[in-house]
Amino acid sequence: MSDDEADEPAVELGEGRDLEGVPIAQVSARLMWGIEKSDVRRREGDTVIRTPDGPRELGDVLDEIDRTYFDRRQTFESAVRDVIGHGPVPTE
Repeated sequence: MSDDEADEPAVELGEGRDLEGVPIAQVSARLMWGIEKSDVRRREGDTVIRTPDGPRELGDVLDEIDRTYFDRRQTFESAVRDVIGHGPVPTE
């Protein structure tokens, strides 16, 4: 590889606007499982997550979840997706 090629990114990035919030998978990767909902709220409740309807604060989403304990990462992500919906996150 020449020096010119090393300076260029391997993947071209788009010119679109930045998305507000983080993917729910990024939040769940920062937590240890099992965990109580109150601990998730304390640690990540003010985190803004991406949803199909636009950014939302995780604490507001947690208010709509009846479960008080998440035994696995998948259980947490599934409960959150049941509230926020499934589908692509709008980019505009």
